Amino acid sequence: MKALSIRQPWAWLIIHGSKDVENRSWHTKYRGRFLVHASAGCTRKQWAEAVSFALEAGLIKHPAEIPPINELLLGGIVGSVELVDSVDHSESPWYMGQKGFLLRYPKPLAFTPYKGRLGFFDVQGVTP
Repeated sequence: MKALSIRQPWAWLIIHGSKDVENRSWHTKYRGRFLVHASAGCTRKQWAEAVSFALEAGLIKHPAEIPPINELLLGGIVGSVELVDSVDHSESPWYMGQKGFLLRYPKPLAFTPYKGRLGFFDVQGVTP
């Protein structure tokens, strides 16, 4: 199964929040369900910037809607989601990149530690 590493708290927002676009600088031809891998690193600054963005865009009402940095799972598979398109523009408030992967039907999974990689990568032994 394919997986994609995504920094926290963005990975959490895809699986548990309303984040329906993953911003990238590249397109993909891949379509279908993939595993969401939470990257091993997340600084307080990165967490604060993500929370601030979600607040300012009206996507959350209070910072407590996103788990504190010390409660986010890092360095493993946290869920799966379906990739339905790769676009140059989206009306989604989550779109802020050069390209966007449109996501649907997130599903949380039991945390599975796993080393991430760049781009889509294959994972064995994890069922979405």
